[in-house]
Amino acid sequence: MNSKTDRAGSPRRGLRGAVLGAAVVAALLTTTACQGDDGDAAAKPSASAPSSAAPSGSASAGGSTPETTAPTGDSGTGSGSPTATGTGDSGETGGGNGTAYEDCTADGLNTEVELQDERGETPRHFLLTVTNTAKTPCVLNDAPMIRLKAGNDAPIVESLGEPDTEPVVVEGGGRAYAGLYVFGNDEGGEAEYDQSDRFTATLVAGEGTELRGTLIFDLPGGLGTVSVDDAARVNGWAGTEGLAMRPITQL
Repeated sequence: MNSKTDRAGSPRRGLRGAVLGAAVVAALLTTTACQGDDGDAAAKPSASAPSSAAPSGSASAGGSTPETTAPTGDSGTGSGSPTATGTGDSGETGGGNGTAYEDCTADGLNTEVELQDERGETPRHFLLTVTNTAKTPCVLNDAPMIRLKAGNDAPIVESLGEPDTEPVVVEGGGRAYAGLYVFGNDEGGEAEYDQSDRFTATLVAGEGTELRGTLIFDLPGGLGTVSVDDAARVNGWAGTEGLAMRPITQL
């Protein structure tokens, strides 16, 4: 009797043991999973948590933030840096004449006058020559302001056509020329005329705002005076005798 009872209860005890074993395993798995989640949470800081390290270059705690200074440009290369040719007006150099050289001045030039007419003819055509006495070049601008008589009250001779606007560079020891026509009437004509024993030439500055002195051209030997009138004309400065005189000889 007892042996049947024991045999009959044995399967129930086995089932209970299996259920309990399964429950224990499930509990262990749950515990392990919870520990894994807690470990990940400890390894990854919250994204909203502030960083304890200060950014590089920031002010220390309690101090003021340093003021940022804007750069002023590289030394010597900014738009306000001087240029090598910045001594003239509007980019021009030297005397403001568009070259690297200063304007010629009256005290730096020697003068000479040469009659271009044949002997026995009425003196009308003259070649004015200037020589640069310096060792460095200088510049002559436009046409000289010629007066056929001494004194600033004498009228200025008109230029023959439009004067060449290109400056003439006179090398050290070099020469430049201007052609001059002084008398347009035949002897015995009815037009008024005067007599002159010298010519003067005032130099014009490159800027056109000031003068560079006045040259005196004494008449060549053998001529005490020459007849002059309002038909007189002067050609602008030129680098050769031919360029200076060619238009004048047509008068």
